[in-house]
Amino acid sequence: VPAGPNRGAGCPKPGRQLSGTGMDAPTPLPTLIRKKRDGERLEEAEIRSFVRGVTEGTAQQGQIGAMLMAIRLRGMDAGETLALTQAMASSGRTLAWPPAWHGLVVDKHSTGGVGDKVSLALAPALAACGCKVRGTRRWGGDRGVPEPLCPPAPLPQVPMISGRGLGHTGGTLDKLEAIPGFRVSQSPEEMQHILAQVGCCIVGQSAELVPADRVLYGLRDVTATVDSLPLITASILSKKAAEQLSALVLDVKFGGAALYPTQESARELAQSLVEVGTHLGIRTAALLTRMEQPLGRAVGNALEVLEALECLGGGGPPDLRHLVTALG
Repeated sequence: VPAGPNRGAGCPKPGRQLSGTGMDAPTPLPTLIRKKRDGERLEEAEIRSFVRGVTEGTAQQGQIGAMLMAIRLRGMDAGETLALTQAMASSGRTLAWPPAWHGLVVDKHSTGGVGDKVSLALAPALAACGCKVRGTRRWGGDRGVPEPLCPPAPLPQVPMISGRGLGHTGGTLDKLEAIPGFRVSQSPEEMQHILAQVGCCIVGQSAELVPADRVLYGLRDVTATVDSLPLITASILSKKAAEQLSALVLDVKFGGAALYPTQESARELAQSLVEVGTHLGIRTAALLTRMEQPLGRAVGNALEVLEALECLGGGGPPDLRHLVTALG
């Protein structure tokens, strides 16, 4: 599903429109649950009120679970999904990057599948290909290679706000925590420092970054609402909107080892992601990938980290190398 013109009705004009949680008069949450349960459309202010209750802790877990199930059963139109994404993105801090990085902050996200360790290989591979030019050093200048007349243009930075295991799929953060001492919680300032040094970082949601998704993500896993199209769209893109991305590539998987069993259902999700991402002002493209079996040969957090390292060294399973290359 290529990046391109916006498809759906109900979304406002594309662009950076991260509406804040605002100070709208709160609507009683049971009223909102009843409204969505009965198939009615939620207004933007009502969605912001729900997300504010999630973030501030005034919404009870039972109420949040009921709303998630109502959304799972009744769905959301494009405008509702966009409003939910914006409210979740604005529930915490929005990252700010140096002016020199303008237009160069990119990311990749996968809908997940058994053995999916692509992010572990792709992010550092992009950085190793020159995703950061340090200081005034010229390409090759520290290796005895003649320097070009002009230093290279800055290349993309790769921040990834990733998630944990959801349903039967493994989480990137869980895999990274198999590395002793690895810390997935980083402040925005620490993220910027890491990016300036190595060109990529992988972190999790925190009290500062998209806290609403941190709550909803965990509850979706225990309320059988993991496969809800609007909830998946909002969860993924709220994190990407908070990153202030310029471009995003999505790996939308389908098959026996993925969240979505059929190509048709995966295509519907991909179209939703591209549409909402574009309306957020992010150049978004999606790749549909079949996953009838685990990706690579290793399944398990520590084993998958080792396999990703093999891939970075030019080895590892061919299917993993191919997908890393295709998404890169």
